[in-house]
Amino acid sequence: MTTKGFITILTGLYSFQDCIHFLAAVRKFHQEPIIILIDRVPKVLYPLLTVFGNVILRPAPAHENTVMASRLAKLALYQESPWEQTIYLDSDICLLTNIQEVFTYLEEVDLLITEDVQPKISQATNLLRVKQEIVPTLQGAGLPLNENSIQYNGGFMAFRKNAKNAELFNNFQKYFAVVREHQDVLLLKDQGALAAAIAITQPNMKVLPANYNYLSKWKDNYQLEGEIKVLHCTYPYRPQYAKNITRSLYTRIFDKLAQFWLPNQVNNPWRTK
Repeated sequence: MTTKGFITILTGLYSFQDCIHFLAAVRKFHQEPIIILIDRVPKVLYPLLTVFGNVILRPAPAHENTVMASRLAKLALYQESPWEQTIYLDSDICLLTNIQEVFTYLEEVDLLITEDVQPKISQATNLLRVKQEIVPTLQGAGLPLNENSIQYNGGFMAFRKNAKNAELFNNFQKYFAVVREHQDVLLLKDQGALAAAIAITQPNMKVLPANYNYLSKWKDNYQLEGEIKVLHCTYPYRPQYAKNITRSLYTRIFDKLAQFWLPNQVNNPWRTK
């Protein structure tokens, strides 16, 4: 019986090309099963994903707003995973090496995660729709955060099945509902809800360095030791060395044809809502 695997999310065609490269990268280094929580992708395109082998397609929570659908899918990661150990990665991520050690770490801790590029909640202007004091605004909305709270980047998470993580994801859902209820002041992002859930649940967790969630857009903000293992490509910027990792005859043909029929992620209207 398989006890470990990967999960990603694909909601809508805007991220379809990213997901192809994500699958190519994972398959270069790992053979564990990959679940894709998928919504608003025509079924005729499913074989383009499953060609990578051991890829399982499951419906993501349906929503006309593809960004909202992806957020709801992230809240459902715990219940959607059939494995004892799960690595979740955003579909715009490219593995640059094998990360088997992440599964090994999960034998000792509940949760593995990385800090956001801007980890201090007190400076997390990215969570607010309005220019107000950050912590009082978050607290006023009902998020149990303070000046010492940390913002994590949910693009990479690894967790195991246990009661503590079931509680964590229940709280994640609870506080994301708070975010949705306060769209007048809060942007539709999951980091604030995740930070609140971690603060309240206090799982036995290990914070990994940025090598495991390196956002290429913010490359000037890092001081790294060692190799980048997990490259978060932050569309539309996909570095050449990520392209080198995923390059094959299949991906080269796909990329050539994609420019004629896939929508451009930059023009995704849901990204600004």
